[in-house]
Amino acid sequence: MNTSSTLNKPASAVPLRNDASVIGLVGLAHLISHFSQLLLAPLFPWLKDAFLVSYAELGFLMTIFFVVSCAVQALSGFVVDRFGPRPILFGGLALLGVAALGYSVSTSYWMLAGFAVVGGLGNGVFHPADYTLLNRKVSPSRLGHAYSVHGITGSLGWALAPALMVGLTFAFSWRVALAVAGGLAFAVLAVLLVNRDKLALKVVVPAKDAPAGESLLGFLKIPAVWMCFTFFFWFAMVLSVVQAFAPEAARHLHDVPLSLAAMCLTIYMLCSAGGMLLGGFLAADPSRCERVVAAGMGLAAGVALLLALGTLAAWMVPVLFGVMGFGAGIAGPSRDLLVKRSTPENASGRVYGVVYAGLDIGQALSPLIFGTLMDHGQYRGILLGLALIQGILIASAFNVRRVRRTVLVPATA
Repeated sequence: MNTSSTLNKPASAVPLRNDASVIGLVGLAHLISHFSQLLLAPLFPWLKDAFLVSYAELGFLMTIFFVVSCAVQALSGFVVDRFGPRPILFGGLALLGVAALGYSVSTSYWMLAGFAVVGGLGNGVFHPADYTLLNRKVSPSRLGHAYSVHGITGSLGWALAPALMVGLTFAFSWRVALAVAGGLAFAVLAVLLVNRDKLALKVVVPAKDAPAGESLLGFLKIPAVWMCFTFFFWFAMVLSVVQAFAPEAARHLHDVPLSLAAMCLTIYMLCSAGGMLLGGFLAADPSRCERVVAAGMGLAAGVALLLALGTLAAWMVPVLFGVMGFGAGIAGPSRDLLVKRSTPENASGRVYGVVYAGLDIGQALSPLIFGTLMDHGQYRGILLGLALIQGILIASAFNVRRVRRTVLVPATA
């Protein structure tokens, strides 16, 4: 195999099979990233009893994870651009595997907290590495579908986590469930190592006399980058509420049996994956990405309001979580295009690292706010807050388009 010619081949000349291999491998790694983010949240009822802690204290474990991930994400973008995404991606997977195994043998709350730091270190590298690989190795005409698959695998990871963790906990114990999760991370790492040649990427170092937008830190002067950061902050708040608190809040409000409530998150994530499949086709036209985001999040906000204020039969709750997930999923690929269109050439790692740091900050703060509401029985407030943030996301998407007109370098389509 002539690696050099493959690395330098124009994206438009890349065969479908090559694109599919890159998309599939990156997607598989992304699945483990999202899967690992949700290892602890489904186990809160068991961990609460095992370690004699409150929901707010358990939520703080997620805060630790995402604060560390945020710091690593912002910094790892520079490392990805300097050394290439492949070794950084492999290291992230290994750390997630170590964190899961560490959770499984923890004997105190502070051991859990320590391994949450390890998990955050691993999780922080994925978006800069993933999007650098996709943006530079996948043909432009297939990027919308690449983003769709990337989002779908992430949603499947989120869907798999509660199903696998809760199922194995019922069958064996929460320790066995977390040990299996660690083994899964290392299995995926082995697959990527076997196929490492397909993820090779030539490193492009910015010239010292590059234009402002293309210099090492010049992207920080682009207003649209910071609007994307803000958008992802609010998007993360939504994710955190749905993942950790919304199903339990809906269970209390509508007298949903525990077994049915446990299905809500998995249904949400599976339907989100379906929405992303449709969203990949809608993202084929970059000019309408803000409108697609607004439509999807508008649908999700309407469902959250219905869950908060409506009088519903128990069986309707997981159905509505599915509708909400579908709406959020439709917005996914267009959400990623918001960032792509604001990213200077050869700065994917840095831009995605900073922008997705907003995702981690939102996921770090949200458990503290909504975990406190949960401890005080403010179940309706949790769902109303969810609807409010989804509405803010709609305004944020259009703000990205507004400020993108003032970028210092031409936006990529």
